[in-house]
Amino acid sequence: MVSSPHEAMHRIFQEYTIAEPIAELTAQGLGNRPAAQQWRNLVAVDTSFYTSFMSEEIRDQGRAQSLLLILEARGITLTDELRQTITTCTDSHLLNQWLHRAATATAAEEVFTGQ
Repeated sequence: MVSSPHEAMHRIFQEYTIAEPIAELTAQGLGNRPAAQQWRNLVAVDTSFYTSFMSEEIRDQGRAQSLLLILEARGITLTDELRQTITTCTDSHLLNQWLHRAATATAAEEVFTGQ
């Protein structure tokens, strides 16, 4: 039994901090299986505040994919080396900088100059 509001909040906080990594690890384990989308729908919450290394890695992968899509849509050709540089980049600030430049670039050099 909970003896005070403080204790109740403490218990809720403990359960919440334990639940987040478990939900994330479960989603990772499901991969591309059909149940994965059901799981994501069940636990869909704003996790933008979550800063685990896995969350940041997933966000960086999304930034890299977005950058590749923007460059492709703008008709900008990339060398295999540049493509690998983008897909292996783990610097969120740099990826955001490239995304910003890609929005108006007409050539790859405009995006990646002065990295």
